[in-house]
Amino acid sequence: MGCRARAPQIDVVRVVARPKQADHSGEWVAWLDPDRRLPGRGAYLHLNLNCLDLAERRRALPRALRLNGGIDVSELRGQMQQAL
Repeated sequence: MGCRARAPQIDVVRVVARPKQADHSGEWVAWLDPDRRLPGRGAYLHLNLNCLDLAERRRALPRALRLNGGIDVSELRGQMQQAL
C-alpha cells in the first residue's frame, strides 16, 4: 500500500504526542493510539513502516501535532512493528 496524502480513516492509525518525562520538559514521544481515545491533537499514518519513514524525512509529525522541535519516534516504530 502506498502512502497517499489523504486516505480513508479506516486505512490509517492515529498517532499522538506524549511527554517523554513526567515534568513536561518539552521532549515528546510519538505514541500509537489504535482506539483513537487518547487526549490531544492527533496525526494519522498508514500502519506501515515506509509511511513512518516518509513522515520522518518530511518532518510531518511535529508539524501535524503542532510541536516546536522534534519528536522521538522510536517507541512508535516498535509499536508499529508489533502491530504488523
